[in-house]
Amino acid sequence: MRVIMESAFDVIYLLSVITIGIYMIVKARKNKDRELLLYGIMAVSLGGGDAFHLIPRIIGLIQFGDIDMYTKFAFPLGLGKLITSITMTVFYLLLYYVWKVHYGVKGMKSLTISMYALAVIRVILCCFPQNEWFVYPSPLSWSIYRNIPFAILGIIIIILFAMKSYPLKDKVYMGMPIAIFLSFAFYFAVVIWGESYPTVGLLMIPKTLAYVAVVIMGLVNMNKKEKKHEQA
Repeated sequence: MRVIMESAFDVIYLLSVITIGIYMIVKARKNKDRELLLYGIMAVSLGGGDAFHLIPRIIGLIQFGDIDMYTKFAFPLGLGKLITSITMTVFYLLLYYVWKVHYGVKGMKSLTISMYALAVIRVILCCFPQNEWFVYPSPLSWSIYRNIPFAILGIIIIILFAMKSYPLKDKVYMGMPIAIFLSFAFYFAVVIWGESYPTVGLLMIPKTLAYVAVVIMGLVNMNKKEKKHEQA
């Protein structure tokens, strides 16, 4: 039953996020909306990147079960995790630009350089062979190392949205800091304890829902803009 439920959830999630992303991109090109275009690309990157991890996981669950798939299906799962790690880094860079465009932030050259530097460090760390992506269990130490710059990226995004959305009472993005915080909390719980206690891996479901919430915020913002345009 768990295999069926988890697999169905993953498929619905991937199809929904990618479809919403494509819809946003089409709308953005039509309306020449840069923020919406960034959001659409961000959503497609999220769903497309997660597909490399979740599709092998679905296949592994069906073929080998929850425990055996980690050893018998290690290479596809590891490759998927590697690709997802990189695309999630891109996701946060795009979210940073969404923040800049939405709030009309100009300049911030030092912050932009810092964001790119953290992203590059993260990707480089992910590419080190010491990660042993295709081995189960993989070293916990390197799971932590490669996620340090990733966590800093997330913290910066949380602070940036909190500093703008709360003072301006921007209801569309006031939930962004909470969603990002929850996604990281669930993610790091899985990173630290997931391989020792496989059941902890279920926390990836609420982590995924947090990212769905982020995508929905983009839809809400799009609808809000369209209503303003109609009333103008």
